[in-house]
Amino acid sequence: LTYHISIRYLALADVKMDEDYVVEEEVAVAETLLGEALEEMDEEEDGLDVQEHLKDAVEGTLRLKRLLSRDGEDTKRRRVGDDRRPIEQAKARQLMQKWQVFNDAVMHHVLEEATLEELNYLQSCGFAPNKYDARKTPGELTRQHLIQKKEREMGGGSRIDVVTAFRLRWKLPNETDKSLRALTHKELRYVIDTYTAEAASLDDVIDEAKLQGDEEEPGTFNAVPSGEGPLVMSRFNRLELIDPLADCAVFGDANLTFSLNLASHRKGFGHVGRVIATTFEEVETLRERYKEIDESIKTLEESHAEVYHGVDCTRIAIDPRFEGMEGRLGAVYYNFPHSGAVQGFFDSHPMVNWRHENLMRLFFRALRSFVKPGGSVKVASNSGAVGVRYSYIVGSAIENEFLHVETMPFMEWHLHRYGRSYGDKRDVYKRPDAKNNQSYNAQNANADMVYCFTYAPSGEVLPKQQIRMPPTLKTLSQCRDGPFKNMGAGPQREHLAKSLHDRFVKEVSGEHVG
Repeated sequence: LTYHISIRYLALADVKMDEDYVVEEEVAVAETLLGEALEEMDEEEDGLDVQEHLKDAVEGTLRLKRLLSRDGEDTKRRRVGDDRRPIEQAKARQLMQKWQVFNDAVMHHVLEEATLEELNYLQSCGFAPNKYDARKTPGELTRQHLIQKKEREMGGGSRIDVVTAFRLRWKLPNETDKSLRALTHKELRYVIDTYTAEAASLDDVIDEAKLQGDEEEPGTFNAVPSGEGPLVMSRFNRLELIDPLADCAVFGDANLTFSLNLASHRKGFGHVGRVIATTFEEVETLRERYKEIDESIKTLEESHAEVYHGVDCTRIAIDPRFEGMEGRLGAVYYNFPHSGAVQGFFDSHPMVNWRHENLMRLFFRALRSFVKPGGSVKVASNSGAVGVRYSYIVGSAIENEFLHVETMPFMEWHLHRYGRSYGDKRDVYKRPDAKNNQSYNAQNANADMVYCFTYAPSGEVLPKQQIRMPPTLKTLSQCRDGPFKNMGAGPQREHLAKSLHDRFVKEVSGEHVG
């Protein structure tokens, strides 16, 4: 099929071709045209009628599903825009030879997914995985080393105030910190809103800000103009002073207690924008876990909120319930995201961790079509989480043009008082305490953070969303970690690998598992 499509498109492009020999330039043309043909075939295979302006919001999700469904087709597993694979493959082989890990399927997967920059770093930094580590395999240690390198460049996952976030965004030197913190609220907001690296020097923008005066202007964002800049701006994020007219959406709110809290908050402020509360599970599953769920739904609907069940936040562009909501969301919330535990594997293991990273990447890409410019997005998570790491949240937001404006402690957030849940079968026998979450002890509460973003689209067309590639069925069957650790070759191993692979396909298709 590939051969005949290539011939057909080369003919259409009026490229002369000899049956036994094709020059390099003609091959490049053939590959480009073939890619276009396969994209058309992909759209037909998906069987989804996606509106043109929403295709980008869901393309990554559909591509991930196709990659898993077509397991084994190497040409389809290449990363988007990747034109250096031979170089990367050679460097990966050099590293595996250097570390003597030729038969390690997990290591092969980790290096296969590494970028050229990461591979060069591994070759030059002197790192070598400890093959005798009692807790983690060489593949896990290598992946962890690469992630930690990236996180060191991001400023950390703990508290980052508005000034530090601004400096990190523009890579400003530490010397600018003092002058920024000395600004009033009005001056600091002017600097943050108008400064660009190309326009003028930071000192010039600060001088312009000081010429604005301290007169109070209409609007919430202009309140207390002469107040201490960093303090006043941080209060805005903590008090949840969002657009009163715009709709807001909550994703993954298993027992709906956060949505109840948010609806009450907006009602108290006299907001007219809707609260759209969503759960990933269907209502039948929720009734098994939370006996009060029907009462919660009733209370929300009496507050003019809308409640949707079975919502995959990465696929809202093809969810008919979100039709017509493009550019209408003024605030979005996703508390403690997680792709679900896989028995036998820690969340950080490369065989399953790709799900958590892709969750954030595809979530923020989907939001681009639905959040209005200047809209707020808040994602609460534990700074020490090894599933959905803070770097996945911040990195995914930034690459989709959501500015990181602050990281604040969860307990300082006005909306932190709600009944957290595990969001899985444990909720049947481990119930949360709505007052202080005493029964939720899976993580250190002092490390819980709220990562705050503002949508600032540039108007430029972004490249296709990068995704972390899933392991192939072959890689899973050769894995010697987690549930495969003490399992010999044979039908049992093959069955387990097939079961995991089938689960991954269902997950990326929006089906709830477990």
